[in-house]
Amino acid sequence: MSKNVKIAQLSCGTEYSGIQPEIEAAAKQVNAEMVFADVDYDDIARIEEDFGLEVASPDLKLLMARAKSIVDGKTDVDAVFVATCFRCAEAALARSEVRRYIYEKTSLPVISYSFTERTTSGTLLTRMEALTTMARRKSLLAREKQTGLTAGIDSGSTTTKCVIMKDNEVIGTGWVPTTKVLDSADEAFNIALESAGIKKSKLDALGTTGYGRFLIGDKLGADLMQEEVTVNSKGAVFLADKQKGDATVIDIGGMDNKAISVHNGIPGMFTLGGICAGASGRFLEITARRLGVEITKLGDLALKGNYKNIEMNSYCIVFGIQSLVNSLSTGAKPEDVAAAACYSVAEQVFEQQLQEVEVKEPVIMVGGSSLIAGLPKALEDLLHVEVHIPKYSQFIGAVGSALLVSGLVDTSKK
Repeated sequence: MSKNVKIAQLSCGTEYSGIQPEIEAAAKQVNAEMVFADVDYDDIARIEEDFGLEVASPDLKLLMARAKSIVDGKTDVDAVFVATCFRCAEAALARSEVRRYIYEKTSLPVISYSFTERTTSGTLLTRMEALTTMARRKSLLAREKQTGLTAGIDSGSTTTKCVIMKDNEVIGTGWVPTTKVLDSADEAFNIALESAGIKKSKLDALGTTGYGRFLIGDKLGADLMQEEVTVNSKGAVFLADKQKGDATVIDIGGMDNKAISVHNGIPGMFTLGGICAGASGRFLEITARRLGVEITKLGDLALKGNYKNIEMNSYCIVFGIQSLVNSLSTGAKPEDVAAAACYSVAEQVFEQQLQEVEVKEPVIMVGGSSLIAGLPKALEDLLHVEVHIPKYSQFIGAVGSALLVSGLVDTSKK
């Protein structure tokens, strides 16, 4: 039985919005318990002075007082979940400051989240799973080398990837579009095995991640089925050879995005998702199709253009595409449209997600979108830092799975 993880909930508005049962349901699915730090009236009365931030909302004052109780060691927890309503600007400021405060003064994993009335336990599940993994498996996440012969399968929303690793090296890869989850996994797996020149029976262990990780893992008898946050962060720092010190990992996926702060190879603070698919790789796929180019060529086209020549004012994928179509109808250059699409996605990730984590160098970009050259260039312009793209960046989840599952093999042999 897994250790019961205690997650401190620092929130404002979850009862009024009706999502508190959804939070508790998501926590229950990963064998975690939501707890609330005990504070008294005096703690709340002086929290603005102690914390250095004035807020009008009594609930936000309570949120900050509970954060201080955790930092002061008065409340014993394994992880922290900070949540406020996305509509409230004051709450967004308090959430950001509390998240930074806890991250800087404790070793606890922290996630910051802005919710709507439609937030469900399914939406929260990956976040809760990542938090509990960081609390339960720090020794596994500290792993720096892959040993033996292992495989990792990443079942993404648009593509399924597989890698075979042997003694810290990638020796085989497979990449196919995701159609039927199990069929795509089998195909990618077989391609990777063939390119590595080995048989499945020779593998020491298999790890799965991504949307289809449980379905694939159950069918193939995986030794580890892990959410994408911990897997991708480990794979990123491993491939970039940045497992010591701080790093920031950015993964712009086909449907959702991840921004993760990593310290000594272990993720500590992260954010998932976005307001709309206009901030995802899907938007770039549609743009490439509209321009009549392969998605692999969109980035190089964008490098030749100037995003400032195209007006983009929407977070929505539908209205974003409409802006690009309107621009083309008035004679805009395809390279300017490509540049505007890349910059729009990068800008949304910057505004929606990179404000929620502590961005520290090196910044490592992974996932298939990292190969669209105009996108990391746009992020570099926004962040004013170099963005690193490691070898095999598009196989990041599969690499992370193969790396982490080798730790379980070592443990079982002892």
